[in-house]
Amino acid sequence: MEGIKIKSEKRLSRRKKIRARVSGSAELPRLSIFRSNRHIFMQVVDDANGKTVFSASDLKTKGTKNTSKVDTAKEIGRKLAESLKEKKISKVVFDRGGYKYHGRVKAVAEGLREGGLEF
Repeated sequence: MEGIKIKSEKRLSRRKKIRARVSGSAELPRLSIFRSNRHIFMQVVDDANGKTVFSASDLKTKGTKNTSKVDTAKEIGRKLAESLKEKKISKVVFDRGGYKYHGRVKAVAEGLREGGLEF
């Protein structure tokens, strides 16, 4: 069973392909997403200088127990967009981190668009 890759190895392979094409700068930073089983983390990165401009996660939000992870991700995306607008950032490059564009990753993107961010 040499040729079989496990799920995490496949995601990392997709992530490398995406990162080879996507890069952020001071004018157009990269928005990177990491999704764990319980939480979702986002970073806005300036790759030219190697600095994280802003970060957000659902760790600090205290949602009700009735709130789903998808709804929480959408709300975090909306809040992140508002915070970036205050820092005069209106456009970003979206880096989904090798995850499929559905579920929580899609909810974050929709929340960012509702907040007025372009990518």
